[in-house]
Amino acid sequence: MNRSLLIRNALVVATMDDQEREIAHGAVLIRGNRVEAVGPTDALPDSADTIIDASGCVVVPGLINTHHHMYQTLTRAVPGAQDCDLFDWLRRLYPIWSGLTPEMIRVSTHTAMAELILSGCTTASDHLYIYPEACRLDDSIEAAAEIGMRFHACRGSMSVGESKGGLPPDRVVEDEAAILRDSQRLIETWHDAADGAMLRIALAPCSPFSVSQDLMRESAAMARHYGVGLHTHLAETVGDVAYSRERFGRTPAQYAEDLGWTGEGVWHAHCVCLDDHGIELFARTRTGVAHCPSSNMRLGSGIAPIRKMIDAGVPVSLGVDGSASNDAGHLLLEARMALLLARVRRSDDGSGDGSGNPAALSARQALRIATRGGAAALGRQDIGSLAPGKCADIAIFDVSGLAHAGALHDPLAALLFAAPAGVKHCIINGREVVRDGVLLTVDVPRLTETHNGLARTLVQGHP
Repeated sequence: MNRSLLIRNALVVATMDDQEREIAHGAVLIRGNRVEAVGPTDALPDSADTIIDASGCVVVPGLINTHHHMYQTLTRAVPGAQDCDLFDWLRRLYPIWSGLTPEMIRVSTHTAMAELILSGCTTASDHLYIYPEACRLDDSIEAAAEIGMRFHACRGSMSVGESKGGLPPDRVVEDEAAILRDSQRLIETWHDAADGAMLRIALAPCSPFSVSQDLMRESAAMARHYGVGLHTHLAETVGDVAYSRERFGRTPAQYAEDLGWTGEGVWHAHCVCLDDHGIELFARTRTGVAHCPSSNMRLGSGIAPIRKMIDAGVPVSLGVDGSASNDAGHLLLEARMALLLARVRRSDDGSGDGSGNPAALSARQALRIATRGGAAALGRQDIGSLAPGKCADIAIFDVSGLAHAGALHDPLAALLFAAPAGVKHCIINGREVVRDGVLLTVDVPRLTETHNGLARTLVQGHP
């Protein structure tokens, strides 16, 4: 028998549904792993197997992170990489990452997911593209199942090393035939195409400067054969664009189009330098973008034109990106950064005086990117909103304390305008994973201690 869970008495339930309903004194009834009803507290049943009193809280759909490199939690704030642009940052860290072990992958996945869940994130995509020391994507997949997070595991890859004109050292790239064999194995072993799936696989050759055009084409063909997603980095920096033009004679968007990398279920990270043709192409084909504002600021990459993308109809989502280029995994904070950075960007036509536009992105639009936008980018209809039949992924934020004092004129907007909060409660697939601010599925102090030890081993073992 499916157990019931009732969330009641919320200041507001922001459904992010098609009607964009915000329900004051709201409630959500869950049965099993699905939402059964959403409405005012006095209109829903007053009993359930489990009841969560959300007084003083804002209830939103679980946030969705569409771009991450979870292993990078081991190399946050590494000296020598703190003040680099993208390419120099990668050159500094590739040799360190070549020392990764399966244990490091598992523990860093737990750490990254714990941080995400405590920020209200219930679904995460991770892009693992380096596989030394017998590391496999399976290590991340198994860790995700243990912590209880909904997971899109991206089989990343690098195949073009320095000797062939690529950026990564030759010792961290793989043979392309082996990459494709492992991609097929992972899809056939792990991918779940069912509605409500907790695990899906995507194919994710790393970037134009680290894989061949053949691997991009063959990965796209395999993904379409099996019905899985496609993900890569694209147009992240001016240097990235210059590399594509020089090596391929194409802009990044033209490169993606030529190789079959557009369409639903395809999403590209960053797109800071996506041009007007690329925006029109992505909108027309429903190709997604993972906007990573903190990482783009950290590496000095620029500001993605997400207002123009949204207006054109591009499915824009949020990613915290690697925890060595952010260096945080707080998705609500990332939504706040998206809100603020959009207001700093010059006018969309490039002719503005740099004074910014306070109306460029609202708090509600930023939250929609973090929920509905993430679902759209990942090609999912079952997450991202609170409505009957949707997956029961829910984040509950307490706004009754000091950080939100004086901000309750609009408690939903307060989530972004005031200091970002951690969740009080979090439900994933109908299961409580955070209760009263405590993550229930891992021992966080022990995890932190283990993680710090492995981080020391990794970084100190390399120059």
